[in-house]
Amino acid sequence: MSGENQQKRQIKLGAFLMETGHHIAAWRHPDAHASGGLDFAHYAELARIAERAKFDAVFFADSVSVRDTNLPALSRTARADHFEPLTLLSALSVVTKHVGLIATVSTTFNEPYNLARKFASLDHLSGGRSGWNLVTSSTESEALNFSFERHPEHAIRYERAREFYDVVAGLWDSWEDDAFIRDKESGIYFDPDKLHVLNHAGKHFKVRGPLNVARSPQGWPVVVQAGASEAGRELAAQTAEVIFVAHQTLDEAQSFYRDVKGRLAKYGRAPDHLKIMPGIFPIIGRTQEEADAKFAALQDLIHPTVGLSLLSNMSGGVDLSQYPVDGPLPELPETNGGKSRQRLLFDLARRENLTIRDLYLRIAGARGHQQVVGTPQSIADQLQQWFEEEGADGFNIMSPWLPGGLTEFADLVVPELQRRGLFRTEYEGRTLRENLGLPRPANRYTDVAKQPPATFSFARSIA
Repeated sequence: MSGENQQKRQIKLGAFLMETGHHIAAWRHPDAHASGGLDFAHYAELARIAERAKFDAVFFADSVSVRDTNLPALSRTARADHFEPLTLLSALSVVTKHVGLIATVSTTFNEPYNLARKFASLDHLSGGRSGWNLVTSSTESEALNFSFERHPEHAIRYERAREFYDVVAGLWDSWEDDAFIRDKESGIYFDPDKLHVLNHAGKHFKVRGPLNVARSPQGWPVVVQAGASEAGRELAAQTAEVIFVAHQTLDEAQSFYRDVKGRLAKYGRAPDHLKIMPGIFPIIGRTQEEADAKFAALQDLIHPTVGLSLLSNMSGGVDLSQYPVDGPLPELPETNGGKSRQRLLFDLARRENLTIRDLYLRIAGARGHQQVVGTPQSIADQLQQWFEEEGADGFNIMSPWLPGGLTEFADLVVPELQRRGLFRTEYEGRTLRENLGLPRPANRYTDVAKQPPATFSFARSIA
């Protein structure tokens, strides 16, 4: 990469917001808002903190179940009650002006028309700031809420996701940008030549269209992906404009960065049209000793039942209680859950010779993402290295507890990044796309692009 291009690049930042914070015991922190999961004022404050610091977006993950397989552990965590994210983001769109609004919605347990309509509506409500995190869902408990006897197989989930995306993208192009004339004098409300019916008929979906929402300010909401398995990487290369991913080392991050960006050309895509943003779990102190003490205090709040349950869930639902907690992580069979995170945990345990207890303590905050404990300067050093050495285009900040962890990052780390010329001091544009440096997709039916762009078409891959 040339020095000129390197100078022009700046880090992108997302605020990954999770109820009371990302640490599994965050709700017990003396400064955490324990009932924050269902307090709109709490989320409004967080969104304003992120916007004040010029974050690109706030992001909400989601699961459509209560993971109650281990009720004693669940009863000790703050993950069982929270808002449905699209409802929450619609409300946050009214109290913010610039920060992007990204939510997870699963392709496994939703229908394309409903999803396309909701995200297009959010894009209008927010003035062009919405983003969809496309996931396939990975837990058995979710399937049981949607008339399934068991969770669909991994390959089937991704096959459905590819077609689901194709339908959603087609529906977002139902109307050309200038279709709605609303001319009172002539009596013409919209130009019928600029309305297009999808008429999709595939293996998983049959959707006529058109969408009953005008084309959104961004053309399409920004599409985000989070899978890192082989199927996830290929889906991301075809569809994603942002990838949220977990890496433990710079080598891993660089390998993933090269691999996924290297797949883009065959879909007619440029490397900078995809932003890769690993999760970072920062514990910030004005000195290293202060940061270490903060982290130790959080770790002391973890109940062993909670730690073991977290690890079992992230290992694909395997019951680890039958193994010695101070023994090594055993060889476990591949499950039908999330493949990439399971592999990341196994690799981490082997690489660092961690016991089961060591491993659950290690992931209690970051859940497999990179954990950084240090001063604003040392944390900025790591972010700068990963960014400049092409392990990342930006980072998804996973505050350990809320609101204090996000406030500390905004007040201490962001100014350090700005001093180094690595992060904006003002928003560049009006929409999430503009701030991320992403192109606005052309409507597939206009004179400029008569056919769906190769970037966003699955016609060949699902034929």
